[in-house]
Amino acid sequence: MIIRSANFIKSSQSYDTCPESKLPEYAFIGRSNVGKSSLINMITGISTLAKVSGTPGKTQLINHFEINKSWHLVDLPGYGYAKLSKSKRQVFSEMITKYIMNRENLHCLFVLVDSRLKPQEIDSTFINWLGSNQVPFALIFTKADKLNSEALNHSIARYKKFLYETWEELPPMFTCSAVKRTGREDILNYIEGINASIQV
Repeated sequence: MIIRSANFIKSSQSYDTCPESKLPEYAFIGRSNVGKSSLINMITGISTLAKVSGTPGKTQLINHFEINKSWHLVDLPGYGYAKLSKSKRQVFSEMITKYIMNRENLHCLFVLVDSRLKPQEIDSTFINWLGSNQVPFALIFTKADKLNSEALNHSIARYKKFLYETWEELPPMFTCSAVKRTGREDILNYIEGINASIQV
């Protein structure tokens, strides 16, 4: 897929105020500071599309972008940032839950996990919740440039083994690096394939 245009549409404080649209939607989510904004900018080819910050928990709204005038990319708030107040974490949780469960044109939720880390409880809890609610999702292992190929393969194999403890079939998986711009085509081709199946 070639990205010809990527435009910011709206930031929403709740699911109820998200843009009215029938375009297919693909949302990105992950623990705070997993590299989500950098990944979105790399995928779209626009370095300033999503705000990149060294401060975890920076994304606090549902941000919609229109790609090629044919689908939406959605930047969701990160989860699990401990320094946010309990009340604000609760607001984020409700915002994310309502969006995921009610957005009819959401066709895939991309869950980002740090390739350097062993499986985190907060990620597995969220992934299992998606499975229980039959939400279509895929995993993206970020920051692959921080590991050599052997360590990266070992880390992903460890994650697969962990998932097989509770999953019979694994979700689609992608490995990427925003720094080296790897994984971009695989993710875009996956989105393009879903879009094509929708239009048939």
